[in-house]
Amino acid sequence: MDQEIDLGENNPEIKTKSIEQTLLPLVKQISTLLSHRERSICSERSLRVVARVGQAVNVAIERFVTVGESIADDNPEIKADLYQACKDARVAGEAIESLCEKTLDNSITERGAIARAARCLLSSVTRVLILADVVVVKQLIFSKDKVSRSLCRLENVTNFTEFVKAFSQFGGEMVELAHVTGERGGDLKDERRRAQMSAARQVLERSTMLLLTSSKTCLRHPDSETARQNRDTVFCQMRQAMDLIHHVVRDGVDPPASLCLDEEEGESLGPVLRTLDSLVEMTRLTTETERLGQCLDTMVDRTQDFTDSAYTPHHRRENILALCHRIRNHLQDLIRVASNPEHADSYSPSSDVEQAITQCLQATRDLRLELIDTAGEQTGELAPLVTRGGHQLVTDIRNSALAADVTRLEEYSDKFQETVDHIVEICKLLRHMAGTETLQVATYHAEYHLKIYAPQLVTAARTLADHPSSKIAKENLEVFADMWQALVSDITTLCKEIMDKERIPDKHTYMSLPRPGKHGTTNKPLKAVRLNLEEQEKIAKAGLEMKLATNEMEAETEKWKDQSAGDLEENNDIVKRAKNMSGMAFTMDLEENNDIVKRAKNMSGMAFSMYQFTRGEGTLRTTQDLFTQAEYFAEEANRLYKVVRQFSYQVPIGSHKKELLEQLDKVPTHVQQLQFTVKNPTVGKAATFTKVDSVIHETKNLMSVISKVVTTCFVCATKYNLDFRLASDRSSGGYRDGEDGGGGGQGGDGSKLGAGQGTDGNI
Repeated sequence: MDQEIDLGENNPEIKTKSIEQTLLPLVKQISTLLSHRERSICSERSLRVVARVGQAVNVAIERFVTVGESIADDNPEIKADLYQACKDARVAGEAIESLCEKTLDNSITERGAIARAARCLLSSVTRVLILADVVVVKQLIFSKDKVSRSLCRLENVTNFTEFVKAFSQFGGEMVELAHVTGERGGDLKDERRRAQMSAARQVLERSTMLLLTSSKTCLRHPDSETARQNRDTVFCQMRQAMDLIHHVVRDGVDPPASLCLDEEEGESLGPVLRTLDSLVEMTRLTTETERLGQCLDTMVDRTQDFTDSAYTPHHRRENILALCHRIRNHLQDLIRVASNPEHADSYSPSSDVEQAITQCLQATRDLRLELIDTAGEQTGELAPLVTRGGHQLVTDIRNSALAADVTRLEEYSDKFQETVDHIVEICKLLRHMAGTETLQVATYHAEYHLKIYAPQLVTAARTLADHPSSKIAKENLEVFADMWQALVSDITTLCKEIMDKERIPDKHTYMSLPRPGKHGTTNKPLKAVRLNLEEQEKIAKAGLEMKLATNEMEAETEKWKDQSAGDLEENNDIVKRAKNMSGMAFTMDLEENNDIVKRAKNMSGMAFSMYQFTRGEGTLRTTQDLFTQAEYFAEEANRLYKVVRQFSYQVPIGSHKKELLEQLDKVPTHVQQLQFTVKNPTVGKAATFTKVDSVIHETKNLMSVISKVVTTCFVCATKYNLDFRLASDRSSGGYRDGEDGGGGGQGGDGSKLGAGQGTDGNI
């Protein structure tokens, strides 16, 4: 099988929970090893323990790669890649054992070396597991292909004897496919993929009975065009469901040309409004406003499902159009003030920018509330529409078909189609209001299959009207009526779930990031919860990766110090910030006279305390502590972006400046993603843990980008002999003239979030 999968050397993506759990023992061993390495004083006994840990890691890796190589021998299509990953893991394991055997005296260089070896080991072992997972995917697709071939045989049978034999084989293969897809669906980490797998499995399960009765009806009445339409529609839907399974297990790589599922499922208004809010917030940091206009156009386009609906009241339509116009006007004002050169050069946003941002956010909030009310009014009609209208029409259609009353059948069919169209319109609005990807996917598929299968109920009734004495035609109609009942039941449940979540008062969302100190505007926080041991284990790998990244940067900044950079270090605020991010202390005089260094030390403490949280240690005790710390971390990244942007003006045009700007442009995106993740409201412990996991991953990604930016800044500074003080002077002035300075304040004095904890230790 030609299996394409993302196997990035530096950061292979884990898509299943089982791989994560397999990695957990290795993550624990490396974490233990690093914690020993960071102690300022190591006894001889401790060093012997460290050496034994290194030996144990290498022995375990040797056993692991032996199994990996045996899997490679049995699967030629992944043999070369798997052998290379096993080789990398073996080399990294040997390097760790060698480094652990050396006598260390808290050497920065050795700590950097073991961090790099650990990161290489973690990456290569992950690659081995992902490649081995290809074998599981291969088996699943093989099972799916067997069902596809059985469908082709069923479609081509010409008599009942062949059909019974073929359907019996098909049933056994469907049971096998249901088993493997159920296991795979439960193992997937991605919420959208799990929802897609669940939707595909549900269609296959429900369509099996439809396939049986429609095929029997077609065989009994071979000249009936309506019977053939029923059967062909069922075959088509089952094939699409299997295509979706293929799409999910391949994780979206090279999807079938007929499917654009991710795009269709993602066409909802809720995520667009949240993205627009995040982009508006980002104008505090950057003057890039092109995406604001694009997002606004997308938002207006998707509100048309509300304004164009024949069931939307006139006053609601007018309100929605007026609010869209209001948002456009406020965004134009924001773009105008944000493009002001004074804002571009200042360190903190001006009062005009803050006012424009507040107006935009309030307008989008008002629009969201209006859309919720509009959807609520229509969904209120769903229960009586379905219970009194739809079910009665299905009964009337059944009775008309049994009586072979074609005139009444067509009359009831037209009314039934109007009811279906109304429910489909409600589904569209529900999908826009769905707050999770699971609900978005479920609503999309319920709407889609209602549009497909509801008309087939009428088609089955026409077949029965043509053959009123046919028992199999009557059975076929009953099965399609059951399918209708199941679909409207799904929609009613989804309607209640979505609207109940949307009607929960949004007490804890805030219009901008909370600011500590006397200007603080933090609203009442979400209910704080502690993570249990199992949840800590789930995020241990992300925490370790963040730890390894900071250790490597610490070793890198120590190299800079060893080079002829004494004067540069004295005057270079970005190098100071990078060193502080790695937990390295500076002289008290430097801290007293440089606000940027103070904030860099806070950033160091934040990263350290967030890493400790993944181990159940440190001063961050609850999830709310973590989220607040992540807010401050993003604020400090904003300020670093400002400093580097000012410095980039000094860099001459060339490849180095291009590289610096390319890396720097990634910072606002990652900051925005982290802020969006932190501000996303959650309900329930499972959703809260998912948010914790996302925050840790986004923080790690942001740190990785900042590390590259800082390294490139140093290269530019040494190559062109540039002075960082120009950027610092302008930025520091902005601090003193501006507000309280954002996120660093709370941790600077070592208060409850412990943001200053890392400045005396090592990250």
